[in-house]
Amino acid sequence: MSLDKAVFYGKEHRKPYKGAKAVDHTCRNHGDCDYCKGNRLYSVNKALEKTEQMMKEMHI
Repeated sequence: MSLDKAVFYGKEHRKPYKGAKAVDHTCRNHGDCDYCKGNRLYSVNKALEKTEQMMKEMHI
């Protein structure tokens, strides 16, 4: 069943996007906006900073 038919017959149960996700498609899951990307990659960035700091200490 196509999406149009599902909506017509009331079988579609997905919720519409709210807030920023409804306005900008780059702000959705795995999006490219800087704010969301920074939130999503926070732990990765912290690990990189820690690794770089450790490498600086080893070479000095």
